[in-house]
Amino acid sequence: MEYEELDEKERLKGDVKIPTRVLFKRTLAYVKPEIKGFVFAGLLILLNIVFDILLPLIIKAITQNLTSGTFDLPWFGTIAGADMSKVGICIAYIVALTVTYFAVSVLNNVFLYFESMILQKSGQSIIYNLRMDVFKHIEGMSQNQFTEMPVGSLVTRVANYTQSMSDLFTNVIVSVIRNLLTIVGVYAIMFAINVQMSLFMLIPLVLIFVSSLFFRKYVGKAFRHERKTVSDINAFLNENLSGMKITQIFNQQERKASEFDVKNDAKRKASWRVILGFGVYRPLVTFIYVSSLAMMFWVGASIGLSGAEIVAFYYYLGKFFHPVEQLADQLNNIEKAMSASERLFNLMDVQPEVRDLPDAIDVDKFEGRIEFKNVWFAYEKDDWILKDVSFVIEPRQTCAFVGATGAGKTTILSLIVRNYEIQKGQILIDGIDIAHIKIKSLRRAIGQMLQDVFLFSGTVKSNISLHDDTISDDAIKDACRYVNADSFIEKLPKGYDEEVIERGENFSQGQRQLMSFARTVLHDPQILILDEATANIDTETEVLIQESLEKIRNIGTMLVVAHRLSTIQHADQIIVLQNGEIIEHGNHQELLSHHGYYYKLYQLQFENKA
Repeated sequence: MEYEELDEKERLKGDVKIPTRVLFKRTLAYVKPEIKGFVFAGLLILLNIVFDILLPLIIKAITQNLTSGTFDLPWFGTIAGADMSKVGICIAYIVALTVTYFAVSVLNNVFLYFESMILQKSGQSIIYNLRMDVFKHIEGMSQNQFTEMPVGSLVTRVANYTQSMSDLFTNVIVSVIRNLLTIVGVYAIMFAINVQMSLFMLIPLVLIFVSSLFFRKYVGKAFRHERKTVSDINAFLNENLSGMKITQIFNQQERKASEFDVKNDAKRKASWRVILGFGVYRPLVTFIYVSSLAMMFWVGASIGLSGAEIVAFYYYLGKFFHPVEQLADQLNNIEKAMSASERLFNLMDVQPEVRDLPDAIDVDKFEGRIEFKNVWFAYEKDDWILKDVSFVIEPRQTCAFVGATGAGKTTILSLIVRNYEIQKGQILIDGIDIAHIKIKSLRRAIGQMLQDVFLFSGTVKSNISLHDDTISDDAIKDACRYVNADSFIEKLPKGYDEEVIERGENFSQGQRQLMSFARTVLHDPQILILDEATANIDTETEVLIQESLEKIRNIGTMLVVAHRLSTIQHADQIIVLQNGEIIEHGNHQELLSHHGYYYKLYQLQFENKA
């Protein structure tokens, strides 16, 4: 199957092979903005290679003059060693060659420094843009797509794989170009020194080329498999470190260690395959180099090369095989980068399942009228969670959803903010189908308070403002007072600057919920969603939250899911769901008078409470 024909789930797995031409084209798009830097660095590389090739010629000239007994001097011609009247000129000539060798070496390293700095700067800019694109793409993915891709795998792609791509731009590509040009340049000089010897040197070059082709084919598969095992380990660690408390409570350490051992062993075996490939390839290249030296001395003696020419060939063989060996090493990094880019671009080719339509509009402000028209929805095909659901919530009304677990309450709230797309029917806000409202515009108007409040590392203030510097400290404090969050924040040692550790574990569930309320109120929503926001909190904090809820009702239309029926008695309307269908609809008193499903739930909770 062609890569372009693969479906989203196959791309999401990330281990699908992408054609090299596609990888090259897409990678080049990130290189183009930095092309000037690469061109300038390329010029420095050329100068670097030229100087590098000239150095053995200077050594050859020094060796030839010192060993032959005669000196070939510019402007002075050939001077015999016995001519003592010109010995000073000869010494000066040798000194000049030595100084030239030193100066060329220094200049060579200066060029190398500037070349490296330019490449590092350009390479880091490319990776910065790539990493930002990957992160923004992940932010735009739909909720159900996150369930199909473990968080650890996403972290690996953003952090580890972009680093492999960074090495490609800052080191690998440059080294490959430098080494290829060096090989060509060195061979040209060797050809100029002696054609016959140079032709013999083609034999080891062909051997290395053929072995490299076999090596790349083998190690490419090995690297792709190793990358997959790395993602698997990171995904496992992310999940199990987050759930370590449960693992320890239920004494499951040994079982989890066994599971990790399986993944760790798979990584070890995958890495061993890569190491085995290089363990064979590198010694093979070294063996070919040593054999070439032996052949050079034997052929040189056979065809009558001078001592200076043999010395020159000896140095040039080193400069010829050194870049060849480096190319072999760079194959390692090239395959890493190719494997990394495949998994990155596979991810970036996954289109969000929920996205703006071409005619989607921005809405500055909503009145808050919400209508479901014959809505059908299923997470999986034909497994309907909502079945022909219809209702209307008028602006500034409070509507509560009640029903057993799995009845579809939370699903309704998720559909309103377009976490998922419905299969049939319509959802309208102020008479506009939400499918025709830009997602950012829609979600900007909706404040969500969930049962599981997530707090980021930082301070209380930054968690409430979500790092929005345009929000003043006074506005933050006013929002906290409005929802009674100030009652505990101002008692903290550092107040609003109190540090929040990972996931807000240094605050109680109720305190985190009050901060969530403040965060929502601060961002001025016209529609509020509370999904079990009052569950799992202590009695004292529940009183504060109930007072906050009474105030929040005045902000806009409110949708509430709550198992505690005492928290929704004053709702304007209550919708009772069962198996994805509405079975009752009315306010608290009306539903009690019907003696139906809601009445039974209320009686059950009342009896339990009694």
